[in-house]
Amino acid sequence: MAATKPDSPGARPGDEFPVLIDAATLRAAGRNPGLPFRIALADGRQISMRRLLRVLPGKRLVGEAEIDGCRVLVKLFVGRRSEKHWRQERAGLAALVAAAVPTPALLAAAPLADGGHALLTAFLDPAETLAEAWARLPRQSPDDAAALAVLAPAVRLLGRLHAAGLIQEDLHLGNFLHHAGEVLVIDGDALRRVGRGQPLPMARACANLAVLLAQLPAEWDDRLGILQAPYCATAASAFPEPQDLRARIAHVRAWRLRDFLGKTVRDCTLFAVEQTLTRFTTVLRRQADALAALLPDPDAALDSAVVLKDGGTCTVARIVVNERVLLLKRYNLKSLGHALNRCWRPTRAWHSWREAHRLQFLGIPTPAPLALVEERIGPLRRRAWLVSEFCSGPNLLSHLAADREPPAAEADAIVSLFAAMHRQRISHGDLKATNLLWDAGQVLLIDLDAVVQHHSPATHARAWRRDRARLLRNWPPDCVLQRWLDARLPPA
Repeated sequence: MAATKPDSPGARPGDEFPVLIDAATLRAAGRNPGLPFRIALADGRQISMRRLLRVLPGKRLVGEAEIDGCRVLVKLFVGRRSEKHWRQERAGLAALVAAAVPTPALLAAAPLADGGHALLTAFLDPAETLAEAWARLPRQSPDDAAALAVLAPAVRLLGRLHAAGLIQEDLHLGNFLHHAGEVLVIDGDALRRVGRGQPLPMARACANLAVLLAQLPAEWDDRLGILQAPYCATAASAFPEPQDLRARIAHVRAWRLRDFLGKTVRDCTLFAVEQTLTRFTTVLRRQADALAALLPDPDAALDSAVVLKDGGTCTVARIVVNERVLLLKRYNLKSLGHALNRCWRPTRAWHSWREAHRLQFLGIPTPAPLALVEERIGPLRRRAWLVSEFCSGPNLLSHLAADREPPAAEADAIVSLFAAMHRQRISHGDLKATNLLWDAGQVLLIDLDAVVQHHSPATHARAWRRDRARLLRNWPPDCVLQRWLDARLPPA
């Protein structure tokens, strides 16, 4: 697709870009370089940056820009090793073209005037990544034709990459772009050639394919065969053996989970973290502005809140922030002895924050965790607050009748929840029916203070027996609902 002229939709003729900056300025600007700005290429032409799509602080910026009256996608490499990544990006795009893999047209690759490098490609509009298409699906099940329709083009293109001896090292659905009825591969910087252009060995192809498939819900693991046809349509080798592929997927998924949980408590693209001698705060970066007034003093919000629980160990309240209903949970210290006992350990808010993100990562329903605040004295931890989405749905104790089986939707959601928890070896630790909420066709797990993902099947089996027994005790012995649950929950 050709670059877009300024009178095309989305362009703004007459806009002025008064600020001319250089790579050093962008490097120092961190996540928030001011817009709009201009930056000069070594040949004297100037790029006018309109909108930033991604910022890797101090290293790289990706955005919508204009040059010579044309609308383009520009990658600015401004880090200390900018030339290396710029050359890798250019070589990766060339390799895609040589392998007949669709990719946006390269328009220019040139040094910047004062250090750094730029790479310009055609701006495709409208366009959507397969990650965005996947997120819009009401169901992401292997039984859903729409889900397979999103995945199949990515798997086909991956087969073509493998046939050409290419590996995409940053493999995710966000690096596949749907435009004008065609799916394209983007991000040449992460493309690597293996050997001399021969098809990948089976082990390498299996490992790379597993990186993509590990990002799917675990229910896909037993249905990998449905992806064989799109892969083999373009790959030069057979589809990996399901047992080998599942083992690779489990390895990648465990690594991705560890990496993600680490990100929840450090400053990165997804999370904004601030730490001082007296305070630690982490918040979803996309929620940081909306919660900016709440986080410095969460207790102030309790003055006008609807308190749902006010016990010795925690206070739970429904609060309103910018006309949005949220849940605020404060973890209290009952006494000096309690404070001394807790101060060396991660707070229960910290544990709940990580476990809520673990559940979400694994596709297990729970209200979205938004922010965590801890009071500290150096390394010692004191009170803590957890902010999450508010779920207005009823709990299962009040919603389900003991003398009848659950309605079909609730029944499916209950079976699905506990199957997923059991598959991931997750125990709750306090499985009262009041900690299970029915909302929007799902059963959500709340009160995550004691949630554990077990490495050992034996320890999980013991914990699951306790969870299972506690859940069944919510209803009278031998009632219809208890018998139904006993027959359908994973066995003790």
